[in-house]
Amino acid sequence: MKTKKKPKPRSKKVYHVRNWSEYDQALVNRYSLTIWVSEDIRENWKYDGPKQRGAQYEYSDQAIESMLTLKEIFQLTNRGAEGFVRSLFEMMGIELPVPDHTTLSIRGKHLQVELPRKAKGRINIVMDSSGLKMYGEGEWKVRKHGWGKHRSWFKFHLMIEPVSGEIQAVDLTGADGNDTKSVEPMLAQLDPALEIDTAIGDGGYDTWEVYDVIKARAPDTQVIIPPKKNAKIKQHGNCKQPPLQRDEALRAIRKSSRKAWKMQSGYHQRSLAETAIFRFKTIFGDHLSTRSRETQTAQVRIRCKVLNQMTHLCMPLSSPVS
Repeated sequence: MKTKKKPKPRSKKVYHVRNWSEYDQALVNRYSLTIWVSEDIRENWKYDGPKQRGAQYEYSDQAIESMLTLKEIFQLTNRGAEGFVRSLFEMMGIELPVPDHTTLSIRGKHLQVELPRKAKGRINIVMDSSGLKMYGEGEWKVRKHGWGKHRSWFKFHLMIEPVSGEIQAVDLTGADGNDTKSVEPMLAQLDPALEIDTAIGDGGYDTWEVYDVIKARAPDTQVIIPPKKNAKIKQHGNCKQPPLQRDEALRAIRKSSRKAWKMQSGYHQRSLAETAIFRFKTIFGDHLSTRSRETQTAQVRIRCKVLNQMTHLCMPLSSPVS
């Protein structure tokens, strides 16, 4: 009786970081406590907009965002951020009032956070999503007693430029949020001057709606999304209309294989989105500390803003070891 030969284990590629010294210093500088308050922030610390009801409008959006940014970097509560900034101002001899934790909570609902982006011209985008826990029982209690009704999840969706790792757009939905529904609002966040060469996503984005939305934003964009295994060709090959990208992907897969199509199309760049999500959760954790949808959106956008600023410091330049 013939015995089947065991398949040889696939050797994993080893990568070498070419700029390790520079990247290592950037990782250290991310958490440097060399903090200063510029003249610009001092001048704009007080609220100077239309008159609003409530004492919380004593402070500008810049002041609120600065404190919430410190809160996210050092994983503080609103009360912790208040005490942290008060002590900083005392040590630095800065005579400015500090928003209390209630003000941070109220103003965080209406805070508009802009992502710092350096991407220009023609870019590629990679789409992906992941879950964030809001509040509720811890992991041990869930395992011991089962899922509790107070445990809640959210999904955050990202569009990433794969070369720089820069986050271009972000969206927050409920735990049952459909990945395809977040594509249009994220495309709307992109700079209109940007031209999209390639849009890459996993099989969760395989709907005609996604293709139509991307085509409406950038008609010449190459969409690389693996069709579902039960997908069917929509438009006959002899049709006089231009061929549909999803149909062409299906034909290529049938001609060779799904694995070969992924290699030839450049689909594996999508893993860089997973890398960005890993960085996000490693630095900030996988929990949201706020409870209203407005403040949760601001919290996620602040984290993405900080992550982009850290990315701008330095990113590793790696190449496979032969």
